[in-house]
Amino acid sequence: MSDRRVLAPEPPAEGQKVTGPASYFPSIERTYGRPIQEWLDLTTERLDDDEHAHMEVVSWLKSEHGLGHGHANAIVAYVRHARG
Repeated sequence: MSDRRVLAPEPPAEGQKVTGPASYFPSIERTYGRPIQEWLDLTTERLDDDEHAHMEVVSWLKSEHGLGHGHANAIVAYVRHARG
């Protein structure tokens, strides 16, 4: 596990709306049946271990794990933004 682990966001406060890549997370969990933290960890490891570019990791999530393009892109964008 990376020492730069990216944690899933906290649920929004009552009445607040989630925006940006995290807005896809509930749909990703429902569609693929895995917690978003698992997807964030897989993506973080891939970015750490192989130093792949954004779109390479998106393609990997699509081909190896069956994610749709928008979902894969949201996960990679969230991880890259969180890591700065």
